Amino acid sequence: MANNNKIIQWITKPRKITLSQKIFFVQQLGVMLKSGISLSVALKTLAEQTTSKTFKTILVDLQQGVEKGNLLSLGLEKYQKIFGELFINMVKAGEASGKLEDVLKELFVQMKKDHEIIAKVKGAMIYPSIVMAMMVIIGILMLIYVIPTISGVFKELNVALPLATRILIFSSEFVLKYGIFVLIGLAVLIIIFNRFVATPGGKKQFHSFLIKTPVAGSIIKKVNLARFCRTLSSLLKTDIPIVQSFEITSRVLGNALYQEALLIAKEKIKKGISIKESLKPHLKLFPPVVLQMIAVGEETGALDDILEESAIFYEDDVAQTMENLPSIIEPLLMVVLGIGVGGMAVAIIMPIYSLSQQI
Repeated sequence: MANNNKIIQWITKPRKITLSQKIFFVQQLGVMLKSGISLSVALKTLAEQTTSKTFKTILVDLQQGVEKGNLLSLGLEKYQKIFGELFINMVKAGEASGKLEDVLKELFVQMKKDHEIIAKVKGAMIYPSIVMAMMVIIGILMLIYVIPTISGVFKELNVALPLATRILIFSSEFVLKYGIFVLIGLAVLIIIFNRFVATPGGKKQFHSFLIKTPVAGSIIKKVNLARFCRTLSSLLKTDIPIVQSFEITSRVLGNALYQEALLIAKEKIKKGISIKESLKPHLKLFPPVVLQMIAVGEETGALDDILEESAIFYEDDVAQTMENLPSIIEPLLMVVLGIGVGGMAVAIIMPIYSLSQQI
């Protein structure tokens, strides 16, 4: 019995099951159920198709549970860290309403849009990240291998060096002597920072700082608003109560400020206050246009559809921003690169020029 518990614990640990694999699973499961294939057979078929051993083990376990008469949502609860609360609650709602295939379709759209936003953000950050990394690597290599040789020549010539050259030589000597200690210090700072951010207070302060930054702050707001509207819309469409929907959505959003705002709003909604009024104190996070759309949705009874439209707007806005981001960042990178290369070149050329003037 103890061995069985250990096996279950090992399986239920978060593994490398990608969002793409889960999207494919949801899509195919929904299609199979809609075509009349039983849930047990559908799970068995998908288990045979998947290339991930971990995912295969999970699907087989889910299939065996369904064959015993258990609900799919009950089996998914063992793998909450893999599938998430949103996924499980929507499946549970679909089972309760008898519209599991419709819920799976909604989940597919939700996860696909989420995947697209993440992919857009990651894709936009690849180019500037590579450029910055190469700048740092080339700069360090210059300080370690090139500058010591040049500084040796200058010392032999015994000439007065300009300030820029002295700073460059000092930087090179510092890196050579204390580079290992700098690396250790950076590693310690990163560990301390990660532990600080892992605390509720630290996470909130860091996210508050990020949301106030000029470019990144706007992107973070748009991403969180898109996920808020999309998630809440999906939950409401599956007839999950509004209070529970706010609680689940708060856990789906990545920013601590948005999470806190939704939990505070949830408590107000419990008391009968409208969604618009509950979110109104957080205008820095939820723009007036979003609150107005929510108010219209509440009045017309079409909140889920209006939230979906708002989600599409912000998702398109994020996509457009991510497409334009490289062209916005590129000039800035070129300026930084030019200053770095130009400064190093001037520091090296100035003593040579001074020496040629003396000859």
